[in-house]
Amino acid sequence: MYFAALLARTEDGWEASDTELDDVETLSDLADLAREASPEDDTVLVLIEQEDAWFGVVRVDGEEDPRIYVSDAAAAARSAYGELLLTDELLGREPGADDVPDLDALDLDGTEDGESDSEDDDEEEGGSADAVPHSPVGDSEILDDLGIGQKELRALDADDALSSIAEALGASEVLETVR
Repeated sequence: MYFAALLARTEDGWEASDTELDDVETLSDLADLAREASPEDDTVLVLIEQEDAWFGVVRVDGEEDPRIYVSDAAAAARSAYGELLLTDELLGREPGADDVPDLDALDLDGTEDGESDSEDDDEEEGGSADAVPHSPVGDSEILDDLGIGQKELRALDADDALSSIAEALGASEVLETVR
């Protein structure tokens, strides 16, 4: 289960709306969805939580590039919605780098028939485990100007993070109406 909501800052305060992410395929699609939630170029926050395992915040300010914070990259990587947020840039990878090995670069040394070369297996397992960290990634200062500092954001538990963020913004009532 996941929960996703848009919080749009207006001159009258925060407005919340729940949103379905099933038709969102890219971060650009998500940013466009956020921009549609605000007729002006006001700040829009996309808040996503997945089964109390991780949460993410995407901040869209007008036409600027979205800013992203994810509480646990490894947990988010196991989620289709988390994969939207975990861009190559956010994970410190070369843009466009694939996890699929180049077939021309494969060393076909006879172990491909089910025999195991334990040294190679250990190296491969270690490399893939390090690819996505079990820690927060992204812009931890994403909510600084809204009253939630880096330390407070990193200290939030996934099970109540969105409620804590909304409370700090003065938007807890509007968020609860769409929950």
